[in-house]
Amino acid sequence: MPLVSAAALRALALACVLLAPGLAAAHEGHDHGAEAPPAPVAAAPRAEAVSERFELVAVVAGEDLVLTLDRFVTNAPVPGAGIAVSLAGQPRRKAVETAPGTYRLPLPWPAGQTHSDLMVGVSEGGRTDILTLDFDLPEAPAATASTGDAAPTLAERFARQNPMATAAGGFLLGLAAVAMVRGRRTAPVLALLALATTLILGGTAFAHEGHDEDKSAGKAANVPLPAALTPGALERARRLPDGSVFVPKTLQRLLALRTDLTATGRVARTTELPGRIIADPNASGVVQSSVGGRLAPPAGGFPRLGTRVRRGDVLATVTPPVQAVDVSDMRQRQGELDQQIAILVRRVTRFERLSTTGAVAQTQLDDARSELDGLKDRRAALDAIRREPEALVAPVDGVVAETAAVAGAMAAPGTVVYRIVDPAKLWVEALSFSALAEGSAATARLGDGTSLALAYRGAGLADRNQAVPVQFAITGDASALRLGQFVTVLAPTGGERQGLPLPRGGLVRTEGGHLVYEHVSAERFVAHAVRADALDADRVLVADGLAPGRRIVVQGAELLDQIR
Repeated sequence: MPLVSAAALRALALACVLLAPGLAAAHEGHDHGAEAPPAPVAAAPRAEAVSERFELVAVVAGEDLVLTLDRFVTNAPVPGAGIAVSLAGQPRRKAVETAPGTYRLPLPWPAGQTHSDLMVGVSEGGRTDILTLDFDLPEAPAATASTGDAAPTLAERFARQNPMATAAGGFLLGLAAVAMVRGRRTAPVLALLALATTLILGGTAFAHEGHDEDKSAGKAANVPLPAALTPGALERARRLPDGSVFVPKTLQRLLALRTDLTATGRVARTTELPGRIIADPNASGVVQSSVGGRLAPPAGGFPRLGTRVRRGDVLATVTPPVQAVDVSDMRQRQGELDQQIAILVRRVTRFERLSTTGAVAQTQLDDARSELDGLKDRRAALDAIRREPEALVAPVDGVVAETAAVAGAMAAPGTVVYRIVDPAKLWVEALSFSALAEGSAATARLGDGTSLALAYRGAGLADRNQAVPVQFAITGDASALRLGQFVTVLAPTGGERQGLPLPRGGLVRTEGGHLVYEHVSAERFVAHAVRADALDADRVLVADGLAPGRRIVVQGAELLDQIR
């Protein structure tokens, strides 16, 4: 038994000697108590201030201070303002405008100063607003001694052990003790003791194996600090852990974010109707063939689509076909007319000779001449039927909207060869399932977001697909529209309701409903879920989820929602 105990002690001592240097080497230059500082919210030190008219953000950019000045309500840049910055004990400095709403001046505080209270005077429109900026710059931590100068104590080493390795080592030590008490062989006991010592004392080395620490780690010079914004650098927008969105002012300018204050109002009740673009019946028409025949172009050729024509212009000709039977009848009729004309010519010649002698009255001569002229006209008309085609003319002024003209094609009677439309006079026809306020103005919205102003023209009395057709005239510019284009008509139905009117650009559609973004601070936006209904082609009515007096993004909200 004494031999076993002595051998075990020698093995334990040898393991301690072999593993002790590794414990110190594993932790050299590595301090677990100091955690990396959290990432700064902004890319550079900044401060902000607001007044009733302005919103000011100041950012440290290298050796300069960059000031962005916007309208408080609309978030629009304020160009041409006078900005003066003053610091206690320092002369007042004026900022120079480098871009619309962006101003720059050298840093107004001494080098190494970490806290500064700036007084900023903003002059615009004959008024001056005083704003205060409170700057807290990052302070470098004091330099610490290298951890390699003092070796950790045994208690510190054991405090850094891996719990799993310690537990395993203790279990093996227990097995070794039992084996020694029962007088087991020496070799297994020594193996158990060596393995237990390795697990217990080597826990720290195993836990940190693979760490390649920088020799300069832990020095104050390498602690990450918020970097100043270099000239020309673009700060990055990000979504914060609380769900809000941080957008630097420089990026707000690129996204053209605009805001507006919400206010409660009473508006007319509206309904959405499906509609389409139609032509004004008084400013459009069709060109049809009254008789069947072969189409032929006029002297200048068939007019193209979009060609502007005037009323009475010849657009095409139709030559009616002549059947063989008709040709025989026409030749027989022509022969009869030629015979009658020849008889009347001789009679007129004879009456002219006799009228000089008084044998024939002048009235008989005049009657014969009139009858001869009538026969010649009938003969000429019969020839014209075979030779002259029908001319198709434009019924109104406008442009060619549709065409079916092809040279040589056979057109049946009533075929629409052209459709002429005045593009400046278009209507909208909608189908309504409820009564509308007669004579009231309405609006229409196209698929691309374009809005149209409409004037009520009338409603039908006959149902069409269980709905009543209602027609409106487009009062604005309709040059970019086309016939048959689908639109959404928002028409008043009478009565009023209360809510917060907002531009449609401020509403973001999501899978769960609608969102709006509130401008809570100069560079932070918060999303709110709201219940909104259509108000007109340009606005929506927020009925729930938002309070009045909030700054809501009304332009660029869709882009803001894409930031992650």
